[in-house]
Amino acid sequence: MNLAWILCKTSHSGNVGSAARAIKTMGFADLILVAPKDPGVKASEQALALASGAQDVLDDTHIVDDLKTACNPFQWVFGLSSRDREFGPPCISLKEACVFAELAITSGQSCAFLFGTERTGLENEDFNSCTHRVWIDANPNYSSLNLAQAVMVCAYEMRQTQLLASENLSKTQILDQPAPQEAIQAAMTHLQDGLEAIGFLDAKNPKKLMERLRALFSRAGLQTEEVDILRGIAKQMLLK
Repeated sequence: MNLAWILCKTSHSGNVGSAARAIKTMGFADLILVAPKDPGVKASEQALALASGAQDVLDDTHIVDDLKTACNPFQWVFGLSSRDREFGPPCISLKEACVFAELAITSGQSCAFLFGTERTGLENEDFNSCTHRVWIDANPNYSSLNLAQAVMVCAYEMRQTQLLASENLSKTQILDQPAPQEAIQAAMTHLQDGLEAIGFLDAKNPKKLMERLRALFSRAGLQTEEVDILRGIAKQMLLK
């Protein structure tokens, strides 16, 4: 799948059905659920009722146990949040994210939009699986959106970007191929082990070192060859 919509730990089955309807209405189909509160949500009466004609999207929805499993296959993951974070990936607007996603898809790369829980949204650690944090330009005095509404806004903006792609994007533009999230996460674990082995990172008092490194590498947009270099450095640290 080149473009997916990921809902993390959704509490209300109706939001899943509404999200399925929203993405189908805008021409998309791939929905992924991470540990939904109701494991049988695809057959939930409330979800089916609010899907309203998008039962095919609901039926084909993938359910996974954890966020890393959901995000690992994708090269670009856009996590939606209106809250500022001290650390984390680069922050861009929804319009910028959609242009970025369209350019990535044109380049044969895979993307996902990630949404958090209804009550708290995405947690800080969830952004370890994201390449970007994305904000919706809403009323600064009241920017809270229902989960399904947020999905609809993003899906609409993505559709408009695709419809206007011939005007807004040069088809000759090709993004460099980034490493998938699975490879980056493995490299970070390997690097952390190496830093601990040489005494640079104190496992009992790590402070914010790994968060700062993740933010640095997110800004860099690591390619597979660069991930391999990091793994090679970590390997040599462990040999010492």
